[in-house]
Amino acid sequence: MLKVGVLVSGGGTNLQAVIDKLESGYIKNCKIVTVVSSKAGTYALERARKYDIPGISICRKDYASMEEYDKALIEHLESNGVELVVLAGFLSILGETFIKKYENRIINVHPALIPSFCGKGFYGLIPHQKALEYGVKVTGATVHFVELEADAGPIILQKAIYIKDDDTPETLQKRVMEEAEWEILPEAIRLFAENKLVIEGRRVKILG
Repeated sequence: MLKVGVLVSGGGTNLQAVIDKLESGYIKNCKIVTVVSSKAGTYALERARKYDIPGISICRKDYASMEEYDKALIEHLESNGVELVVLAGFLSILGETFIKKYENRIINVHPALIPSFCGKGFYGLIPHQKALEYGVKVTGATVHFVELEADAGPIILQKAIYIKDDDTPETLQKRVMEEAEWEILPEAIRLFAENKLVIEGRRVKILG
């Protein structure tokens, strides 16, 4: 049974997508053992409570340094036996200590087709605003392994979404979430749980 820790910062819609796939049996031999929010009182923690998933807030501002914050997160995840860390809209920066500790065991969903519209500062509505400003015809979402450089780790899955002429950043964000993020994040967890992901340099092979 793969033990998963999900890190969140807001409403937890991606968390809900994962929970739904677990509840339906699509993701097998896998359990969310903790949900960690970077802010107190987020709706994501309420979602966790509804499914009897333990939740906690561990806030960066409560720690004097990145190293102390990393240590607090690691201690909590280790106490729950977490084997895979899923960043589902987690907006706090993770330090080198944390990323090394869980090397090749942290996955993140990003609302763009990496390497476009990604990196430091590209979160929330910003990737969608930039995609519309640039005039691209296609955007989407990416699930990737996490490395120290933002949005730079090996790509696991991507799904493309066509941009409409009347799209706003808000309508595009909603469609990317519903049609791409909510599909490929649970799928990546399923593949990891089934040991079907092999990292070879920058490439991730998916075993049949």
